Amino acid sequence: MSATILVADDDRAIRMVLNQALARLGHDVRMTGNAATLWRWVADGDGDLVITDVVMPDENGLDLIPRIKRIRPDLRVIVMSAQSTLMTAVKATERGAFEYLPKPFDLRELVSVVERALSAPPAAAAQSAPEDELEDQLPLIGRSPAMQEIYRAIARLMGTDLSVMITGESGTGKELVARALHDFGKRRSGNFVAINMAAIPRELIESELFGHEKGAFTGATARGIGRFEQAKGGTLFLDEIGDMPPEAQTRLLRVLQEGEYTAVGGRVPIRADVRIIAATHRDLPQLIRQGLFREDLFYRLNVAPIRLPPLRERSSDVPALVRHFASLATREGLPLKGLDEPAMERLKRYRWPGNVRELENLVRRLAALYSQEVIGVDLIEAELAEAPVASIVPAETVNGEGLSAAVERHIVDYFAAHKGAMPAAGLYDRVLREIERPLILATLGATRGNQIKAAHLLGLNRNTLRKKIRELDIPVVRGLK
Repeated sequence: MSATILVADDDRAIRMVLNQALARLGHDVRMTGNAATLWRWVADGDGDLVITDVVMPDENGLDLIPRIKRIRPDLRVIVMSAQSTLMTAVKATERGAFEYLPKPFDLRELVSVVERALSAPPAAAAQSAPEDELEDQLPLIGRSPAMQEIYRAIARLMGTDLSVMITGESGTGKELVARALHDFGKRRSGNFVAINMAAIPRELIESELFGHEKGAFTGATARGIGRFEQAKGGTLFLDEIGDMPPEAQTRLLRVLQEGEYTAVGGRVPIRADVRIIAATHRDLPQLIRQGLFREDLFYRLNVAPIRLPPLRERSSDVPALVRHFASLATREGLPLKGLDEPAMERLKRYRWPGNVRELENLVRRLAALYSQEVIGVDLIEAELAEAPVASIVPAETVNGEGLSAAVERHIVDYFAAHKGAMPAAGLYDRVLREIERPLILATLGATRGNQIKAAHLLGLNRNTLRKKIRELDIPVVRGLK
C-alpha cells in the first residue's frame, strides 16, 4: 500500500538516495532540507511517516519529535544521525522516535525499518517520554558499527524492565553498559547496586543477595540488608554470573520465578522490586553443557542479550578512546599527552588482549612516565613489547599442562559435576564442538576475519569451514584493520 513519506535532511545527496530507494517501493516521497518545512507538512496533517536528520540548518531534528508527538501521536518518526553516539540514540528513543539509524546506513536496513514503521499497529508506535534533558556526557565511547549496535540496543531497552545478559571479554566495559541501562532507564531514580559473584565466598552469597535475620548463623549479631533490598526500585547488577555456585543459582531462579524472596533465617516473604542485569566473560552455554550452570536460569536472565565486542573488533574507536582517557588523566593532575599518527596507527593494529581496560592503563602510564608532549611510535613499541602476549600453544599451557591433559581434566571434572549420575548422551560430539569453537574463533581472529586464510591455516576446505561456522554459531567480523 502506497504511503506518503516526509524526509528532512540538509544533505542533498542523502535526499536523492532516499528518494530513489523509497520511490521504488511505490511510496510518495516529499523532500526538504530544513525543519521548518517538515513541521509545516506535519502540522497540515500530511505524511504517514517522517524520516529526519538530527542536524539541520534551522533546528535540531530531535527537538521536533516531542512537538510532532503532541499534535500527531501516531505519526512515526525515524531519526538519522552522523553524530552516532549513545546519547543521540538515547535521546531519539526518549523523545519518541520509532527507530534510530546511524549514518552511513545500509539502504536495505532503512527500507526494512520503513516497512516496519508503516505496518506496525498504532499501539506499537513509540510513546513520547518525559522531556527531561540528559546530561551530554557519554558513558560509552566509540562510533564504530559494533558500538552503534550497542547504543541502539540500550536505547530500545531503557524503557523496559526486561532482564539483560551482557557478555564480553574482561575489560570490554560490561558494567558501563549496565550503568547506562540504569541511568537512562525508567528506574534511574532508584539505586544501582553491583555485586561481583566471583568475589564473594560461596557460603556468604545468599546472605549478600537476600540479607539475613539476627541469629541466622554464627556471627549474625544484627539483621543484615541484602543487595536485593538495597536495589529496591532500582537495578541489581550481577557481575560474573557464570561464577555463581549451583545452590545460589537455584535460589536466584526461585526469586525470578516467584518475584519474592526471604532473608536467610527469615520467614516473611519480601517482594523483589528490582531490574536484573547480569554479565559474564564466560561461555554460559558451555557451562550449561558441563552441568555447571542452570539452563532454566540462563533463559530467565538472557531475555535481552547484549554482546560487547572486544577492542580488536572495533579498532577504529581507539583514537577516540585514547583522547577520552588522556582527558580523564588530566583531571587527576597528570599532563595532557598526544600521540602522533604512526603511534596511533600502531595502537589500532594491536590486538588488545586486555581490551579497553588495557588501553586505559596504557594511556595513564604514558601520561605519568614520559615527559614528551607528543608520544611517538618508538615509545608505543617499547610499551607494547612489555605487555603480556596472549597466544595459543598447542603442546603446553602456562602451567606446563599439555592440551591432552587439560582435556582429560576437563572431562573428569564434567563427570564429577554430575555426582555419580550419567550426563546426557552425545558427549563425544559435545567435546569436539567445545574444542572446535575456540580453535576456529582464534584462527579467525588471527586472520582478521579472512575465511580463506583461516581455512588454509586450519587445513580445511573453505566450504567446510563455513559450514562449521554456521553449526557452531561463530560470529565473523570481516574487514578488521
